[in-house]
Amino acid sequence: MYQANNKRYDQMVYNRVGKSGLKISALGLGFWHNFGSVDAYENQKAIVHQAFDLGMTYFDLANNYGPTPGSAETNFGHMMATDMKPYRDEMIITSKAGYDMWDGPYGEWGSRKSIIASADQSLTRLGLDYVDIFYSHRPDPDTPLEETALALDQLVRDGKALYVGISNYSGAQTAAIAKIFKDLRTPFIIHQPRYSMFDRHIESDLLPVLNELGKSAVVYSPLAQGLLTNRYLNGIPADSRAAKTTSRFLQPDQVEKTLLTVKKLNEVAKKRGQTLAEMALAWDLRQPEIASVLVGASRPEQLVDNVKALNQLTFSDTEERAITDILHVHEKNNK
Repeated sequence: MYQANNKRYDQMVYNRVGKSGLKISALGLGFWHNFGSVDAYENQKAIVHQAFDLGMTYFDLANNYGPTPGSAETNFGHMMATDMKPYRDEMIITSKAGYDMWDGPYGEWGSRKSIIASADQSLTRLGLDYVDIFYSHRPDPDTPLEETALALDQLVRDGKALYVGISNYSGAQTAAIAKIFKDLRTPFIIHQPRYSMFDRHIESDLLPVLNELGKSAVVYSPLAQGLLTNRYLNGIPADSRAAKTTSRFLQPDQVEKTLLTVKKLNEVAKKRGQTLAEMALAWDLRQPEIASVLVGASRPEQLVDNVKALNQLTFSDTEERAITDILHVHEKNNK
């Protein structure tokens, strides 16, 4: 039977989520990849155990994570019913609704019908009475914001979620739905956007809005699908994600376009005494609005390496300028 590391809280950093009373681990475990029905369950369990032993308390799921859709929640539910059950109150478990999940007109987007049905299905798969945070996974262009907000509010009132969040909303959309949540007195505390050195759109659009509202972000894809690691410094390995013809999110031409930039960034990281991945995670966490960065893993050892980013979170003015200049040239060359 799994026994958690007694020193799991000694090294992890915990950040307050906006002006709420909640703190979350600076690094959280994402279930987007490697936790589906096609992945070895024992390896999944080893990754979750390693994450918790390292002090990670934030576990990020969604209704359609797999493949197959729903299987990540089902697998995690098995762990919660056995190994992780004694630690439920030490964990922040999240889920989301909004992307394709089941056939027909109610299996995606942000209608009241879709969100509440999806939350009920997720809780069944997870074997839980509630999740700590339930997100609207993306804005719905055809459903009024009020309807989506009221559905999320209802989940809290019904005891199915403690807090609510949104994901992939623009700054303007975030401000608009935040006003509705404020009127409803809904515990809306967090936004989950994509953010990395190669995707900085939230710096000018979303982060100022979150700052003004007193909300936080937990960001995903901080390593740009592996581009911001040493994985591709010398080309594309045969067993890498970019080499797989089935990969929707990383293609060989993307690697080629970023190779020179990645090598320059790696030189900065080496001077800081970090790997490129460690520096990329620390770079995201330097933003005051970002409470947590989600990391994925295909094996437990990767998480041990990721946590080393917390040993050096500050950047000198010289380092900030060097990184910004490198990224500026990259953006200019790839317009």
